[in-house]
Amino acid sequence: MSVSKLEAEFDEAMMDIYVRAKAEASYPASIFHRMLMQQRGLTTARQLINSTVVSDGYTALWERQRLDLTVEAVVHDNEKWHSLFDVNEIAKCRKRWADYGYFEQ
Repeated sequence: MSVSKLEAEFDEAMMDIYVRAKAEASYPASIFHRMLMQQRGLTTARQLINSTVVSDGYTALWERQRLDLTVEAVVHDNEKWHSLFDVNEIAKCRKRWADYGYFEQ
């Protein structure tokens, strides 16, 4: 299956937060990494955003006060990615942040 240039760039952005979480927050997001390797960035992001419960990784990053390294942050904060998601998914990112006090940090 062919992937658009934008989706390939999004894959790189997702891998970047994996690397940064490990280096900057001492969080080895092995499940997230495996998801990226198996289903790429876009599918992984949609799965995590649309889940009714937050992932263990999201919780671990919240505990480290690094919600900036979450999928939700990457998607919401960069309008470049907005065309890959529907408005409900972007709203879910913002709501999850609000629920976890992201805007208070």
